[in-house]
Amino acid sequence: MSVFTNSSKGAAAQAGAYVSAILDLLGSHDPMRVLRETPDALHRAIEGVPAAKLKQPERPGKWSIAQVLRHLADSDLVWGWRLRLILAQDRPTITGYDQDQWADNLHYDEADPAESLETFAVLRRSNLWLLERASPQDVQRVGVHAERGEESVEHLRRLYAGHDLMHLQQIARVRHAVSGS
Repeated sequence: MSVFTNSSKGAAAQAGAYVSAILDLLGSHDPMRVLRETPDALHRAIEGVPAAKLKQPERPGKWSIAQVLRHLADSDLVWGWRLRLILAQDRPTITGYDQDQWADNLHYDEADPAESLETFAVLRRSNLWLLERASPQDVQRVGVHAERGEESVEHLRRLYAGHDLMHLQQIARVRHAVSGS
């Protein structure tokens, strides 16, 4: 299983490795720049890919590009909720979620890629609006994640930027596997 697999099964044990790997992907990149540029990068990443290929997984049991796009939209929904909790409340509890259960139970395999991209872009703009108005004190506020412990707004900003980069790499890999381009 890849370190980037973020299932709730065994999440506490794998959380540190997952977070470290995601932050390593971000490296010295400016997280706000990554977060701002991801919607356009996603559009470029799927440009010219036929609709049928967007829904084709690279191999059985793996996600298609369309499923990754739906996951990104839902991830920004979750992130927005977490940001709002942390910015508005003192040390709120942040629950985890099983991304594979969401994918299965929320029908990611039926997701329309264009609609997922639109949803993602709207949610991302809303989340960036909050971050751009956050004071230095605000970005230090924390929530307490059920599996990972304290997480500040700054930490989440870096984590979600790295998450974007991970999924952009995944989309490039899946695109190559299903269409050779």
